[in-house]
Amino acid sequence: MKKIYLSIFLVMGLVLGWTISAVSAASLEINEFFLSNGVKVLHVERRNLPVVTMSILVKASPRDEEPSKAGLAWMTARLLAEGTATKKGPEISEEIEYLGASLGTSVSSDFTLMTYSSLKKDVAAGFALASDVLLNPAFSEEELARKKTVAKGSLQQREEDPQYVAGKRFLREVFGPQHPYGRVTEGEAATIDAITRADIVAFYTRMYRPETTVISLVGDLSGAETRTLMERYFGGWKASGTAGGQRPSVPVVQPSAKKVFIDRDVTQATIVLGHTGISRTNPDFYAAQVMNYILGGGGFSSRLMQVVRDQMGLAYSISSSFAAHEGPGTFSVEVQTKNASAQTVVAEIDRQMRRMRTELVSDAELQDAKAYLTGSFPRRLETSKKIVDLIAVADFFGISRNYVQNYLSAVQRVTREDVLRVAQKYLHPDQAVLVILGKQAEIQKP
Repeated sequence: MKKIYLSIFLVMGLVLGWTISAVSAASLEINEFFLSNGVKVLHVERRNLPVVTMSILVKASPRDEEPSKAGLAWMTARLLAEGTATKKGPEISEEIEYLGASLGTSVSSDFTLMTYSSLKKDVAAGFALASDVLLNPAFSEEELARKKTVAKGSLQQREEDPQYVAGKRFLREVFGPQHPYGRVTEGEAATIDAITRADIVAFYTRMYRPETTVISLVGDLSGAETRTLMERYFGGWKASGTAGGQRPSVPVVQPSAKKVFIDRDVTQATIVLGHTGISRTNPDFYAAQVMNYILGGGGFSSRLMQVVRDQMGLAYSISSSFAAHEGPGTFSVEVQTKNASAQTVVAEIDRQMRRMRTELVSDAELQDAKAYLTGSFPRRLETSKKIVDLIAVADFFGISRNYVQNYLSAVQRVTREDVLRVAQKYLHPDQAVLVILGKQAEIQKP
């Protein structure tokens, strides 16, 4: 069994300024091995609680579906626990409840995750159930019809949420409807209707494969126990059919200035402004995180919050963020304000983005950002669920060997000059997409 040792520096931040007051080293030992069928297993032994948490990451996402069948990856994942070759959906739910366990699926822009958690004493029964759900889904016509109805009802309800509508339109305008990052994972009513059981079976056969699956476990299991359980319940997984070939790379989209106005009879305008951003593996990722914290990601400490909320009194909250995927994601600023003040807020966002590109940040801003990012990092490792997710996602992005160990030092190495450099490289106010949803009669057009 191959062992990878990653150091975790536990940092305590002072309440004022998040100044680093103490740093101690702990060891997170990740045991890595492969099952005979190619499944990669990453295991962290934790004996403090009699609990086992497992995450199964499969390389299946909107990247692997046709735009006309948007929602296919999401629908496939949602149907996994709705019936197998030997159990109906209600039976699976009852067994999960009886075990006091949890079992769920989620789909991101790049992958699908199945998560499971239970007490150690129930792990064999739980793994048997999780294995059955993953390897033997029935994908019944009845359950597909029911899921379609539920999904379309949920989407219709979400269309009443201004932030959802503006955010969805922003992604579409930045990437275009044909790009996998330019649409919501659940799809649209029309594309959901177009999905057939044959589509789901074909997608599952093509994308759910042992050689592209990573299982991460954290909890009260020894290395020997883990290997035995994994081989017993997942080692016999043999993919049917042939693989769909090499996964296509994510198309790179160049920023293009655009303004979109959505008329709604609401008192508050919802604003999303931004453009394409960076990938998770970009070497500038850490410097970009520091820069974004200072601009709008740092809550009350950020420039946007201090100016737009505190000084101008035009919003309760405003924030900026980078959504980093395997391919370049987005940079965006989101805020809600009165319709009449929408353009004033947009102008201030533009001004603050340009200021980041032309001026060095202060030493105090830099140190505050570093202290928060390093001081809050241990929160990502507070629970087994957080650890197992971090391990799985870090492995997917190919940063599992150094992410935990080097995170703090990477952030601490960022200089004022680095912040200016990444702002100039990754902030594009002249090429930003602007979406404003609100009562257009009250919104002054530029």
